[in-house]
Amino acid sequence: MNTTQTSIAQWVRANIRRLVPYSSARSEFKGKAEVFLDANENPFETGLNRYPDPLQWRLKEKISALKGVPASQIFLGNGSDEAIDLVLRIFCEPRQDNIVILPPTYGMYQVSADIADVGLKKVSLTPDFQTNVQEILSAADEHSKILFICSPNNPTGNDIKLSDIEVLCAQFPGMVVVDEAYIDFSEQASCISLLPKYPNLIVMQTFSKAWGMAGLRLGMAFASEEVIHYFNKVKAPYNLNQLTQTTALEALESKVEDRNQMVKTLLEERVKLEKVCRDLPYVQTVYPSHANFILVKMSDPNAVYNYLVEQGIIVRNRNSVHLCEGSLRITVGRPDENVTLIEALKNWKHL
Repeated sequence: MNTTQTSIAQWVRANIRRLVPYSSARSEFKGKAEVFLDANENPFETGLNRYPDPLQWRLKEKISALKGVPASQIFLGNGSDEAIDLVLRIFCEPRQDNIVILPPTYGMYQVSADIADVGLKKVSLTPDFQTNVQEILSAADEHSKILFICSPNNPTGNDIKLSDIEVLCAQFPGMVVVDEAYIDFSEQASCISLLPKYPNLIVMQTFSKAWGMAGLRLGMAFASEEVIHYFNKVKAPYNLNQLTQTTALEALESKVEDRNQMVKTLLEERVKLEKVCRDLPYVQTVYPSHANFILVKMSDPNAVYNYLVEQGIIVRNRNSVHLCEGSLRITVGRPDENVTLIEALKNWKHL
């Protein structure tokens, strides 16, 4: 595939290409005025009586400056899950097309495909949780419209090799979506740098992890202007509420140092937690992590999980997940939370 000459429209569903999107009052008028009587809003000031900017331009400009991506190449959604859902609705014909996922991976790719009635092809990661590029390309057919890659990967925590991602961008016969929810904890460069070269690439990031704003539900997608055009056609008119936009703007304007300090602390705590876990007699493997969690393989994960629950400590049991058998996924907490966890793990009496 010659990605430099690829027209994204060839993969877009015909009805989406023809779609005339809903035109909201706030999208039709973009100038300045003192009296707004066009949107049937309540005119009495409450701080939230007006509809928000449907395309979130002020917020996108701030993110553009931070990420080095033009605002016209940014989509903002109600969590990354909205972007996942939109990609499926834009590119996949129900009961005809399929997506390719790489288990073990984030579960919403499959759930979203099932909701959209889109087929699923699974190509397992290798035992060291890397991509098998040739198997992925061999599995894809003329109806494979999307490849989802999670890097750093959830639930394993490792980076997917950037060189493999680039090969897949160049050769996969459809859209390549790289989910970088945990990229702020990794030393590997973001795939954002590949956007000018590969028009079929979509990179997703989030405010949920490094920014500490999971409750805000703010996801980002970076792609070509053509792809973002289709996102904006299909999304709900006011998909991002005013409270979300205002809170994110405030964070970008005044809390960047707070975010950097949180990431620094979590990385330091991750190293401490990894070391302690490696020294536990019942731990078999602490897998390399480039995220804000670690995957730990142990001899009796179900018993350890239940023991931690009894101590009021909740981790994620991944024992039944493909290639993660015997493992618990442990999020890196605050220093005091990690002390509590470590004490509990050291006191576990393995039989």
